[in-house]
Amino acid sequence: MSGFSLSTPQSAVTRSYRSQFDRLIRRMFWAFSALPLFLAVSILSALWVKSQPILVAHPLAELLLGSAWKPQRGEFGFLPFISGTIWVTVVALVIAVPVCLLTAIYLSEYASGRLQRLIKPLLDLLAAIPSVIYGVWGVLVIGPWVQHSIAPFLSQWSHIFPIFTATNPTGYSILAGGMVLAVMIAPFMIAIAYEVFQTVPLGLRQASLALGATRWQTVKYAVLPKAISGIVASLILGCSRALGETMAVLMVVGNVPQIPRSIFDAAYPLPALIANNYGEMMSIPLYDAALMTASLTLLVMVLGLNLFSILTLRHVLREKK
Repeated sequence: MSGFSLSTPQSAVTRSYRSQFDRLIRRMFWAFSALPLFLAVSILSALWVKSQPILVAHPLAELLLGSAWKPQRGEFGFLPFISGTIWVTVVALVIAVPVCLLTAIYLSEYASGRLQRLIKPLLDLLAAIPSVIYGVWGVLVIGPWVQHSIAPFLSQWSHIFPIFTATNPTGYSILAGGMVLAVMIAPFMIAIAYEVFQTVPLGLRQASLALGATRWQTVKYAVLPKAISGIVASLILGCSRALGETMAVLMVVGNVPQIPRSIFDAAYPLPALIANNYGEMMSIPLYDAALMTASLTLLVMVLGLNLFSILTLRHVLREKK
């Protein structure tokens, strides 16, 4: 009886200590989990505060829908830069998505283990190359190729597809920027899609093949529906990377503040505007606030894209259930 009475207080102290330690660890995990949200809110708040001078002087609709960019005259229209960003991103995704998806399917479902072990380090190497190297490659290879080969060929179809109209005599264009971006985002999209396909249970493939399905039918009706959420995630990651890429794009896209009408037109994406002009011409009134507003617009576009992807993914998963 005495042994029980002596051990009980010690056991209670131990339980109390463990309970306090668990609460401390729980709070630490909660704080670390809330850190990304805090950073996002703090960045948005800082950009919003820095943008206030120009937002007070000009209505937001006038800034977003204005097409004239003449800081010396106090005209700050962001529509050419927003449209340039969207054009380059869309062109990059149109080029990259089919290639990346088919490559990931081949590596996961058809390629031998030896080929997989060869390709995966190459993808990691491509992902690690600095963006300025891609930009130099675009200037030396992609720009002249677009100018001398692709533009003359596609312009023959401009009467059917107006976006192929080649009015820009140089190769610095939306297509050149989109091609460079497509190569840059491809390693990320392929790696993520490949890992997603690898998570599909092997038994699902074996069951499909046992029922008489071909390899492609197994991929189409068994693997792809199971991996749809991961595929969407890889697409969104690639799109977000394309939206925010700066150095490689500004070296090949032309940097002309105009609303593009063709993939061969020069453009001026928002990241290039910020990188080219921040720190310069700050003596112009509202110029600093205009660049902060451009940064805020770009951040809102990325956040809106991710929010749209999350809602779309939830809808797809709900429909599957």
